[in-house]
Amino acid sequence: MDASPPPDPAPGHTNALAHETSPYLRQHAHNPVDWHPWGEAAFELARATGRPVHLSIGYSACHWCHVLAHESFEDGTTARLLNQHFVNIKVDREERPDIDRIYQLAQQLLTRRSGGWPLTMFLTPDDRRPFFGGTYFPPEPRFGLPSFRQVLTRVAEYYREHQAQLREQSAALVQMFEQLSPPAAPADTVLTAAPIADARQAAAAAFDRHFGGFGPAPKFPHPQLLARLLRDWHATSGGAVPDLHALFMATLTLRRMGEGGLNDQLGGGFFRYSVDAEWMIPHFEKMLYDNGQLLAVYAEAAIATGDPFYARIAAHTADWAVREMRADGGGFYSSLDADSQGGEGRFYVWSREQVQELLTGAEYAAFAPRFGLDAAPNFEQAWHHLYVRRALDDVGGTLGLSAQAAGAAVDAARARLFAARGARARPGRDEKFLTAWNALMIRGLAVAALALDRDEFAAAAGDALAFLRARLWRNGRLLATATLERAQLHAYLDDYAFLADAVLELQQVRFVPAELAFARELVEVLLAHFEDARDGGFFFTADDHEQLIHRSKSFADEATPAGNAVAARVLLRLGHLLGETRYLSAAGRTLRAAWPSLAQQPLGHPGMLTALEEWLQPPQMVILRGAPAQIDAWRRQLARVYAPRRMVLAVAADAQDLPEALAARAPRGAAVAYVCEAHTCGPPLSSLPELIAALRR
Repeated sequence: MDASPPPDPAPGHTNALAHETSPYLRQHAHNPVDWHPWGEAAFELARATGRPVHLSIGYSACHWCHVLAHESFEDGTTARLLNQHFVNIKVDREERPDIDRIYQLAQQLLTRRSGGWPLTMFLTPDDRRPFFGGTYFPPEPRFGLPSFRQVLTRVAEYYREHQAQLREQSAALVQMFEQLSPPAAPADTVLTAAPIADARQAAAAAFDRHFGGFGPAPKFPHPQLLARLLRDWHATSGGAVPDLHALFMATLTLRRMGEGGLNDQLGGGFFRYSVDAEWMIPHFEKMLYDNGQLLAVYAEAAIATGDPFYARIAAHTADWAVREMRADGGGFYSSLDADSQGGEGRFYVWSREQVQELLTGAEYAAFAPRFGLDAAPNFEQAWHHLYVRRALDDVGGTLGLSAQAAGAAVDAARARLFAARGARARPGRDEKFLTAWNALMIRGLAVAALALDRDEFAAAAGDALAFLRARLWRNGRLLATATLERAQLHAYLDDYAFLADAVLELQQVRFVPAELAFARELVEVLLAHFEDARDGGFFFTADDHEQLIHRSKSFADEATPAGNAVAARVLLRLGHLLGETRYLSAAGRTLRAAWPSLAQQPLGHPGMLTALEEWLQPPQMVILRGAPAQIDAWRRQLARVYAPRRMVLAVAADAQDLPEALAARAPRGAAVAYVCEAHTCGPPLSSLPELIAALRR
């Protein structure tokens, strides 16, 4: 049973988190709670003292994580309870998504409630199995929740008095984990497009026709679903009845988000989600992974529609990422905090008087109706969070100005307010580098560079890729996270799959043989260390990863794309590009493993549906060979057309160390193009009009 409790923490207490690299963990290094990082030492202490483990999972930009820390982890009375009855482990969910996935799922199974952060779990010390959990608990009973101190007292008592029942419950929980993944579809199952059609109909049923998005508040961006809807429209655009409603659902959502408070109207970059249905008031944290994905889909919408609005939002987002999230070495930091100046969103919101003092009368006259300052405050009944309230032509008409003149006044006002905002205390920035999230931003920048013809975005993507290869690629394996001090932790499925996908996307902007070879190395590690040899698909952790209570394998998209979906699509594209049948077979096994989930919940799997689409209709590969200037001109011309199932590689005539399949598409003096689909390539085409005509056919 309990050993004697540790002494009360002294003033200025420093715990074991002080030695960690995670900014989130270091935020708790001086709590009076005797925190430990996840590891064998902490569990050995729990076993030796007979105390259960209190596991707390959160992340640096999380508002409610800060609230719990301030209310409970900085409180001496609560800390004494925690130190007396538990061994306390703190985990940064961004560094250890493997741990977070397991215990989020356990919390949902135990409580029948949705998860989230902060996550509070209690584990038996010998086998690390959870027996109780929740998310945020208040310092006093409210919101229908007991106080955190009440929870701690009851959990400690229950653990002491019900050891046998806890063992039975934890064993049953582990069995439930194993039953969550249905068996793969049999090898002779015919994969069809039925889940794609079913997801399209489910999206229409959930669609908000007024404000865009899917379902009620709170609303999340769902960039993978929006990209899927653009592809649904494109797949039918050449037929007699194009799916214009799919295009409408995607573009209305993108417009409402871009005009709304979800988008930082002054500085660019999207916040995490909207608390209301109108996209007006966000939860103010900015995450790199959201912005990488949204950058890509806005750039795709710009090409698909030709509407400059989407191009402006994409460029604004990319500019924000490069300006505010990029380190000197080229890598991208993880997130910006929701809180600053003692409250959530304080960096971003304004009083009407603050704005009036900063702007000229003419600027304010245009800016106020444009961004809602002529209405009642919309944040905490005292502040204005900017969102587009009226169109520029409407504002101009009221003022007797043209839309262009009104826009010029608004732009001048935006610049003035942006400069003034820069003098405020900034939100905290989590300055760690995550491989998977950097890969999403690299891909987003590559898509934007291609769609918007912005070479500087490609340069930023290339610098970030070089940073990852230099800092996080060691002895043929990836690491998951780094700070300026050190890189650490074995990488996960998402790290490998997202980075291989980003490398492939970047090759469409500027082809580098060594980078293509790197993508192949990443895929080979996936096949060697992550693939489920029995049932197909890929586990989230490698076969030589730390052994946890469950080795997860999932196919649904969450806030980030499903690693299995991205892996399957990368395998398909690389397989067709290089003529590598092993990759195509692995993609087919992944789709069969996912098939039961696709059939049951197609709307939750837009990434896997895209892989299915490219399995059923192999992507088109266009290989350009010749002098760099000429083939680059051809590449830029082709990039003006939205063609999501097409890859275009401009390979210089003198390129060295090419894989055999690319070397076989030989240069012929003047520029030529090879168009390949499935396992067949057409004859070389020697003029751009001839190539465009062939692609139209």
